[in-house]
Amino acid sequence: DGCGHTVLGPESGTLASINYPRTSPNSTVCEWEIRVKPGQRVQLKFGDFDIDDSDSCHSSYLRVHNGIGPNRTEIGKYCGFGFQMDGLIISKSNEVTVQFMSGIHTSGRGFLAAYSTTDKSDLITCLDNASHFSEPEFNKYCPAGCVIPFADISGTIPHGYRDSSSLCMAGIHAGVVSNTLGGQINVVISKGIPYYEGSLANNVTSEVGPLSTSLFTFKTSGCYGTLGMESGVIPDSHITSSSILEWPNQTGQVNIWKPENARLKRIGPPWAAFISDEHQWLQIDLNKEKKITGIITTGSTLAEHYYYVSAYRILYSDDAQKWTVYREPGMDKDKVFQGNTELYQEVRNNFIPPIIARFFRINPVKWHQKIAMKVELLGCQFSIGRAPKLTLPPPPRNKNDEKNADFMDDFIHSVKTSLQTDKTTFTPEIKNTTVTPSVTKDVALAAVLVPVLVMVFTTLILILVCAWHWRNRKKKTEGTYDLPYWDRAGWWKGMKQFLPTKSAEHEETPVRYSSSEISHLRPREVPTMLQTESAEYAQPLVGGIVGTLHQRSTFKPEEGKEASYADLDPYNSPIQEVYHAYAEPLPVTGPEYATPIIMDMSSHPSTPLGAASISTFKAAGNQAPPLVGTCNKVLSRTDSASSAQALYDIPKGQLGAGSADQLVYQVPQSVAHPSGSKDE
Repeated sequence: DGCGHTVLGPESGTLASINYPRTSPNSTVCEWEIRVKPGQRVQLKFGDFDIDDSDSCHSSYLRVHNGIGPNRTEIGKYCGFGFQMDGLIISKSNEVTVQFMSGIHTSGRGFLAAYSTTDKSDLITCLDNASHFSEPEFNKYCPAGCVIPFADISGTIPHGYRDSSSLCMAGIHAGVVSNTLGGQINVVISKGIPYYEGSLANNVTSEVGPLSTSLFTFKTSGCYGTLGMESGVIPDSHITSSSILEWPNQTGQVNIWKPENARLKRIGPPWAAFISDEHQWLQIDLNKEKKITGIITTGSTLAEHYYYVSAYRILYSDDAQKWTVYREPGMDKDKVFQGNTELYQEVRNNFIPPIIARFFRINPVKWHQKIAMKVELLGCQFSIGRAPKLTLPPPPRNKNDEKNADFMDDFIHSVKTSLQTDKTTFTPEIKNTTVTPSVTKDVALAAVLVPVLVMVFTTLILILVCAWHWRNRKKKTEGTYDLPYWDRAGWWKGMKQFLPTKSAEHEETPVRYSSSEISHLRPREVPTMLQTESAEYAQPLVGGIVGTLHQRSTFKPEEGKEASYADLDPYNSPIQEVYHAYAEPLPVTGPEYATPIIMDMSSHPSTPLGAASISTFKAAGNQAPPLVGTCNKVLSRTDSASSAQALYDIPKGQLGAGSADQLVYQVPQSVAHPSGSKDE
């Protein structure tokens, strides 16, 4: 009477003392006899060990034996509070006896242990959780029987499980391993999330969990997609049932809960059977063989109709005539799956091994009030090839041939039976979704991708090089203060007409203004000497009277605030217009040359009679003020590139020509004079 939780599978299992993890009762005993396949050995691992050792293992202890029966030999005898047993206990044969004895004691939880065959080198117990391992990814073997009431988990797939959850129990909840068989799990650790959802799956309830530093998930074969009930891929005509519930409502309208209503998450009533008994079924035709790995069910989802199925069996067929009831491998009883506990919650059950079939039936065996449900199937396409067809011999001609024919019929029947049995009992290996693809596929993929990538990168490089060359060419063709694109036509041809010779390019000609213009200056604003700016741009050329003001020129573009005549405001003129220190720009249609400064020709000795007096200053009414004064000569540039002298006016009322305070404004004259002219 000292046996607690016990599941003894063909290759692994779990055993615990009675009342674990609470204190075991006094004076109890239990023996477990473990057998595995011949030729294999048994390894035993303890997850927890807490047995009273007050009498030195005399009345309370755990003893392990090689073999079963009177010929067994002792491997070891163990006791102690919080005893830590490092490593595994390994038998010498395929049979082991575990004996637990509990004497008079006041404390001690007892023990929990797991066993497996020795080829499972990474065996863990049902109590191990993700926090016990530091690797970001690892493989472990879970024993059978890890659905235990004293362990809990938080989370669900695909979001993950809290790191405090039992690894093996979470693996059963996720459908990765079976509670009856155990199996290999591939665990991946990642960063935790603030909230873990709860759900019911594979007879394991996952609780809601709070924030944790890390979580874990499982790598699987990936065959867990929906097969078309919710999405409508499976047509209504492929969903049938044993009976249909029909009933009139209060208004007299007939409600029909047809089988096509049994689509998960579909708004409205579910499928319901007319009679609630164990002979009712819901059938789904998948159109061809599929690999079915799980099922999700709900109740009616209608609050006024509290109906749901709490347990059911699964049947499957290839032709809808011969049906096979689903059983777990090694079991001689039909598996009954846990259904819903209320009408809303989605409950998932997985098939390990998966079902390969076209027709799928759900047979309710327990329900609440009425049989009503909505379902969805999980799985994927089935791509494994069938067994080759057997070629039958020709019809028999005599008795011996008839005997041979009977023998062949029996042989074919036995082969079909074995194929059917293998299909329903074969345990598939859980494949890792990160398995490296075959080399041939990699080579074929590389043969396509490499040329494409080379062409793409070559094209990008050519585009960049062309863009760089175009940009440099543009910079070379355009100056720092270049003309707009639409003004460049004929620029150089027009410029050559007025370019001076090379010898006179860098000479600067001072400018004198008439005394009438000087009189407008306020004394406090007249500088002693107004220096012109350095010849960064071409100086106005003296080429005769051409054009008037308000024409375009190659003046310096404004780059912020610069000093000019307008900034100094040296003239007391009522005119509010401000003129730039350089010639105004030429019109769009005009030639793009520097505009010469306009000269006063009226008082010059060599000026023809009738010549108009023109000033470089604009007077009121757009009329040039008269200029009065005598002439003096200065050197000026001419069209012949030879040095020449020209006469200019000087303001009246000023000091002599040699005075340091003389204010010099020079106005170029239109006629050059001999070099022998005198200054005044």
